[in-house]
Amino acid sequence: MNKIMIASALSAAVLTTTVSLQANAEVSACLITKTDTNPFFVKMKEGAKAKAKELGMSLKTYAGKIDGDSESQVAAIETCIADGAKGILITASDSSAIVPAVKLARDAGLLVIALDTPLEPIEAADATFATDNFLAGELIGKWAASTLGDKAKNAKIALLDLAVSQPSVGVLRDQGFLKGFGIDVGNPNKWGDETDPRIIGHEVTSGNEEGGRRAMENLLAIDSGINVVYTINEPAAAGAYQTLKALGMEKDVLIVSVDGGCPGVQNIKDGVIRATSQQYPLLMASKGISAIANWAKDGTKPQNTPGKSFHDTGVNLITDQAVEGVDSISTVEGLARCWG
Repeated sequence: MNKIMIASALSAAVLTTTVSLQANAEVSACLITKTDTNPFFVKMKEGAKAKAKELGMSLKTYAGKIDGDSESQVAAIETCIADGAKGILITASDSSAIVPAVKLARDAGLLVIALDTPLEPIEAADATFATDNFLAGELIGKWAASTLGDKAKNAKIALLDLAVSQPSVGVLRDQGFLKGFGIDVGNPNKWGDETDPRIIGHEVTSGNEEGGRRAMENLLAIDSGINVVYTINEPAAAGAYQTLKALGMEKDVLIVSVDGGCPGVQNIKDGVIRATSQQYPLLMASKGISAIANWAKDGTKPQNTPGKSFHDTGVNLITDQAVEGVDSISTVEGLARCWG
């Protein structure tokens, strides 16, 4: 009898273990990024994969063909729903147009977390894990104005934005920069309606080098005296620099940006960019995967940072030319932290 009881207990233990492993295997998640090529999203994917492996989850990744390719992201959401995923992490190319597809996913019981780019409205996602993008822009705006000193009153500013659809991340960074620089932003929910004569113009870049080169050429055709350049991200900044260098203007123009990737921080050391705001995409993604695991386990949803409408994953100004009144860290520390 004892042997039978022991055998039954062992069988039950094996069965319980098997069921538990199967349950873990069923917890799947999707990561949908804007592109597969931007180093920012490469790092995001790295963080998601590592955390999914640690937690024994399965992960499928998708991306648009280019920044702005919302149709591919919608198709990816539909695939994730059909595959029975427990949750989706997404950096939306079009933060408004993606909302109906996100609603379909949430109605199907998936947890949807926006990474980096808040949806419009932000409540369209279950949660948002992101940099405070307005603060990121404000930091580089304050730094640029302080660095120029009295010359800031007569600056000629070029703004290299993301896309004509004006996704929230692009608006927040742009408007934050202008506020930090001391310029009235008008309607803070869009860029391009400012009346300050220091603004030469806005051009879109698709967040890549080619777009940065083209945008810089177009704005210089309007005014060849541009001496301050804001860019949505560091690939766009690198493109703008290439145009300026080809014209022998690279030493006369102050370029600031946002992202803080390792190549971007190195560009500060090399004098391409003067300052950038560093964000942490690997942390965003790993936290997002953990949130999906918790949702699958007991229905728990992530909480916002107190006083904010999202979960703030932090930001630091990176420069080797610190100014009084604007907190910053050096490129040495920035390289040690880049995109962790």
